[in-house]
Amino acid sequence: MLSELPNIGAELEKRLLKINIRTVKDLKDTGSIGALQKLNAINHPGCINMLYALEGAIQGIRWHALAPEIKSELKKDLQELQQRLG
Repeated sequence: MLSELPNIGAELEKRLLKINIRTVKDLKDTGSIGALQKLNAINHPGCINMLYALEGAIQGIRWHALAPEIKSELKKDLQELQQRLG
């Protein structure tokens, strides 16, 4: 179950299931920014904290423990995504 991963609670797991992310492999293959993009597409917009949570889950760590450079890169990716979406 996805909710067994760090940072993934029951509600986020439900949202991930709606975008056909059902396994850890699905999440890793999609990537954190890809998952957030898919969530946005079905009107379940995410924020920077959700992006950090997804990346932490992929890495198997609490999002608070993400390296500052990873957080910075994710923030940049999110800003680019938001600019594309207008």
